[in-house]
Amino acid sequence: MPEPEVLNLYRAYIDCLNRQDWSALGQFVDDEVHYNGQWIGLAGYREMLENDFRAIPDLQFVIDLLLADPPHIAARLCFDCTPVGQLFGLAVNGQRVSFTENVFYEFSGGRIHSVYSVIDKAAVQAQLTGTRAAYVAAQR
Repeated sequence: MPEPEVLNLYRAYIDCLNRQDWSALGQFVDDEVHYNGQWIGLAGYREMLENDFRAIPDLQFVIDLLLADPPHIAARLCFDCTPVGQLFGLAVNGQRVSFTENVFYEFSGGRIHSVYSVIDKAAVQAQLTGTRAAYVAAQR
C-alpha cells in the first residue's frame, strides 16, 4: 500500500474511533489483530476501545505526529480528557488530564494487523500529584 493511501486510511481509522462507529471498525482493523504482542482479535480490540470510552466519556484521539513506512505507521497521539474514575490504576475521578501515546501499527491486507502502544502514564501521575518530580523520576 503506498504511503499516501496508508496515511489516509489511518486518518479515517482515527475518525472512526472519535465517532465511536464500532460497526465500521472492521474496515480498518483485521479480525486477527494483535495488541502489544498478544492476539485479541477484532472483538477484543473493539471491547478495549469501548471500555476506554466508558472510562473517558470525552475521549478524543488527536494526531500530533504521523509517519509512514508502509506497511508500518508510527503516531504520537495526544489526549486532553476527563476520566470518570481510575485511569492506568490512578484515581483520576473527574480531574482533567493530558497525556500522550506513542503507537506503532502494521497493516496487512489494507487493515491494521498489529498494534504496539506505549502510554505516558507518568504524565498523568505528575498531574494528579501536582508535582513534576513524579514525572521526572518515572523517566529514568
